[in-house]
Amino acid sequence: MRKTVCFLGIMALLAASAAAGILTNNNQSATFIRLLSRNASLDVDAVYYNPAGLVKLSDGFHLSLHNQIITQDKKINNGFPLLNGHDYLGEVRVPFFPNLYAVYKKGNLAVSFGVGPNAGGGTADFKTGLPSFEIPFSTLPVLLTNMGVPTTGYDVDIAFKGESVFMGYQLNFSYAVSPSLALGVGARLIRAANKYEGSITNVMINPNGNWVSAYAFFTSIGQPGYAAMVADKEVDVKQTGTGFTPILSLCFTPSDSFAFSLKYEFNTKLELTNKTTVDDTGMFPDGEKFRNDIPAILSAGLRYAFTPSFRSFLSFSYYFDKNANWDGAEGLVNKNTYELGAGLEYDLNRLVTLSAGYLRTQFDLAPDYQDDINHELTSDSVGGGLKLNLTNRLNLELGVLYVFYKKFNKQDSVYPFPAYQVTYNRTTLDAAVGLNYRF
Repeated sequence: MRKTVCFLGIMALLAASAAAGILTNNNQSATFIRLLSRNASLDVDAVYYNPAGLVKLSDGFHLSLHNQIITQDKKINNGFPLLNGHDYLGEVRVPFFPNLYAVYKKGNLAVSFGVGPNAGGGTADFKTGLPSFEIPFSTLPVLLTNMGVPTTGYDVDIAFKGESVFMGYQLNFSYAVSPSLALGVGARLIRAANKYEGSITNVMINPNGNWVSAYAFFTSIGQPGYAAMVADKEVDVKQTGTGFTPILSLCFTPSDSFAFSLKYEFNTKLELTNKTTVDDTGMFPDGEKFRNDIPAILSAGLRYAFTPSFRSFLSFSYYFDKNANWDGAEGLVNKNTYELGAGLEYDLNRLVTLSAGYLRTQFDLAPDYQDDINHELTSDSVGGGLKLNLTNRLNLELGVLYVFYKKFNKQDSVYPFPAYQVTYNRTTLDAAVGLNYRF
């Protein structure tokens, strides 16, 4: 189970999402970034958020293209006393996070298609590695001193870089069974691909005050087990898999000012397979398969227009993490994850629409789930932006989002050393642009 938790953690480290469950990106349009509440969308991004609501579009063909530029810093402070340094930083830089939506609407029927990174979508670079990689080497001076060889220092070069994209290809059919009620049925094909590259090299120690290769030293004193532990190690592995997500939706619009939506995405059974080129760690056996399901999601939304130019939005999304198959790691989820969002939108004039939103993402995970490889943080997000109606058929959307995370502190221990504190934190900034065109 811990190996699966590690895989989930690496996915979390690579996640480019500004709003998400453990494995799901919910930031799927520039409209979302500027409003943070889209579950009752009646616009083109309803392809993802509210497929049944697409019947409210005007007849014709609609095309929407969005991109996000995401910057995230993942910060770890590890208080293990023997480390050379206690602060670790993982940088996620995502210049390209695209979504494409296309809808054809005629009468009571709408057919739609969408493409976007349903999970992952990022590249993470941990230039100094992670505490869990370094702590074993930091104990070498104590080990050697206890063996009668005075040693005061160590050094090691650790690096980890990973890429992950779970691309989703979604097809929906939506139908208005009455003027106020529409139903939608659809499916999403998930193509998952992870790539990890890492190395642990140049382990050095200073027995009797002289810096030497740890591998050469242990070899010279006849300790092949320790020599193997400090030998250079590399990892180069790809993981791929395919999953399928059925989707059902409902949209109720008793008036032009009110809309209510429901959507259920079924659990996505996803099995990933290792294709390993190099693995000196033993973590990624070539050909090994493991379950990495994307949990089912129940979402609900409300849209209410106080006036034709002033609209409000509420959204609730509930992720069934405990029911996913993560080879047992789902047992470390205390309560399922949920998100609650609210947004306001105001037409300043015919050209400019202003918007702002707030989103709460709540996790409840067992302490054993949270470590430097694998941690999820409850957060509060604020977003805002505008829409420019350039013509009757074309509009441009701009949005920006900042995420405030709740630090997670825990006590950890490595036998036989005393307990120490570990703190996890991060920051996320997301800027988005979207173009919507009606043919």
